[in-house]
Amino acid sequence: MMNAGELSRRQILAAAGFIGLATLTGCGSGDDGGDGKDLSKKQNGAMKEYRTGQQFKAAKPLSFSVLHNNNPVYPMKSGWLFWKEVTKRTGVTLKPVDVPLADYEKKRSVLIGAGDAPFLIPKTYHPSEVAFVSSGAILPVSDYVHLMPNFRDKVKRWKLEPELDSIRQSDGKYYLLPGLHEKAKSYYSLSFRTDVLDRIGVSLPTTWDEVYDVFRALKEEYPDKYPFTDRWSTNTPFPAAALLSYLGQAYGVRAGWTYNNLSFDSKAQKFVFTGATDAYRQMVEYLRKLVAEKLVDPESFTQPDDAAVQKLLAEKSYAISANPQELVQNYRYNLTKQVKDAEIEMIPVPLGPAGPVVMGGTRLENGVMISSEALKSDTFVAMMQFVDWLWYSDEGQKFCKWGVEGVTYTESGGKYELEPGISLMGSIPDAPKDLQKDYGFFNGVFTYGGSWALVSSNFSPDEQKFQDVMTRREELPVDPAHPLQSVEQEQATLWDTPLRDHVTQNMLKFALGKRPMSEWDAYVTELKGKNLDRLVDLHNKAYERFRKENG
Repeated sequence: MMNAGELSRRQILAAAGFIGLATLTGCGSGDDGGDGKDLSKKQNGAMKEYRTGQQFKAAKPLSFSVLHNNNPVYPMKSGWLFWKEVTKRTGVTLKPVDVPLADYEKKRSVLIGAGDAPFLIPKTYHPSEVAFVSSGAILPVSDYVHLMPNFRDKVKRWKLEPELDSIRQSDGKYYLLPGLHEKAKSYYSLSFRTDVLDRIGVSLPTTWDEVYDVFRALKEEYPDKYPFTDRWSTNTPFPAAALLSYLGQAYGVRAGWTYNNLSFDSKAQKFVFTGATDAYRQMVEYLRKLVAEKLVDPESFTQPDDAAVQKLLAEKSYAISANPQELVQNYRYNLTKQVKDAEIEMIPVPLGPAGPVVMGGTRLENGVMISSEALKSDTFVAMMQFVDWLWYSDEGQKFCKWGVEGVTYTESGGKYELEPGISLMGSIPDAPKDLQKDYGFFNGVFTYGGSWALVSSNFSPDEQKFQDVMTRREELPVDPAHPLQSVEQEQATLWDTPLRDHVTQNMLKFALGKRPMSEWDAYVTELKGKNLDRLVDLHNKAYERFRKENG
C-alpha cells in the first residue's frame, strides 16, 4: 500500500522520466568536462527514436569494454557465437576484460580504485556497489534510466518501484542497474529419498513439524544413521547457508545466505536486529531440536559439499538440501548409478509459523554498474540504449539465454528446444556441444531476470513442479529504503561485522547444544555490548530521514 507521499514522489519521478525521454537530457553528476547534464553532445552512434521492444542498432560501429566474470564451468572463448552475434545485431563490439570468478570482487575493486575499470561492470550484487559511491567512481544510474525504455517498462509493469527504492542511497539515487524479475524465484529446499519413505510408509512432508516427524520415522527405522546430512557450509560466511535461508523463510526471517543484521518490523514501523528477534530464536530452537535428537548430522555445519553428497550416495543419510540443478545432475544421476531403484525428490519449502510466504526483495538480482568514465564519452547515450536492449529487452534477454534461433534452439508456442547435439548444464550428457561452453549463451554475466515465461523456459519437470507451488506463495514486503550517509556507512561497517560474526558463532553453539537456550537473553546482552542498539538507531534515523526527504 502506497502512502500519499510515496504516490506523489512516484508521479514526479515518472513525469521526470517522460520529460527526460523527450529531451535526452539527464541530471548527471561527476567530472565529465562540465557538460554532464546535457547529453546532447553524447549521442554519437545513438538511435534517435529508441523505444520499448525495438531492436537496438547503433548508428555507427561502436565498442564498449565490459568486466567479464570468467566462470570455470564455461571458460571464456573469444570465438563464442555470442560475441559475434551481439555485433551483428547491435553494431556494438563488446571488449571483455576477463577476470577469474574466484578473484572477481577483489579485481573489480582494484580496477575501479585505479580508474581502470571497463565502462560496464556487471555481476555486481547489492550492496557491494555502495563501496564505490562516495568516490564518484560509478554513476548514479537512476539519473539515466530515462534512456532505457525496456528497463522502465518492466519496472512499471511488474511494480518493482519498492524494490528499487530499497537500493537507493542517501542522495535518493541508485547506483546499480539490477536484474529485474517478474516473479520471485525460489532456489533451495529439502530433498528426500522417496523410495525409502515409501518403504517405511511415510509421506513427503509439507510443514517443518512434518519434517521432524519424517526424520523421527527414519531414525526409528535406521537408528545408526543420521536421517539428514547437509552441505553448503564451506566457502560461505554462514554454516548451513542454504538450510538456514529456507528454514528462516518459514519463520519470516532472513538467515543463512540471505541474512542481514537489520530487518524491518512492519507492525512497529521500525528496523530491528534480526539475530535477536523472537522469530530467529524459534528457528535456532528448531534446529537445536533436530541436532539434540540426532536427526541431523552435526558435521552438516562444517563438512565440505562433497562429503555430504557422498554420505547421501552411500546411504548413510536420506535427506539433503538441494536446488533443482543439483537434484537432477548430481544426486539423482549418481544415485541411480549406485543404488538400485533409488528415487529422490525436492519438496516445496516446508511451511512454518509465517505461513505460505517467500522473502521480499528477491525479484532484484545482481546487476550492472556503469563507470563514471563512461559519461565522458560522446557515445554515452548509445551505450545506455545498448545496455537497455541487451540486459532488459525481451528479445535481448531471450538472445542471451537461448542464443540464435535455428542455430542453437528452436521455439514453438513458448516452448524452447535446443538444437540436436547441444546440451545445457548436463541435460544431454553425451552431447558434442554445450550451449554455455561452446557458444557463450546462458552466461551468468548477461543472463538474468526477465518474464516468468522466459525464466521458466528451461525448467526441468522437477523445477516446474517446485516453482508452481512457490510462486503461489505471498511475497513478504520489501524493507523500505534506509540509506546511510558515507560517514554513517563507515561507522556501521565497523559495528556490522563483529555483530554478524557473533550471531553466526552463537547460532552454531545453540544449534549444536554447546550453549543452552536459557542463555539466549545473555547472548542478546552480548550483542548490545557490541553496539547492537547504536547500529539499529543509526538505520532507523536513516529510514526516518529518507522518508522525510523523499516522501
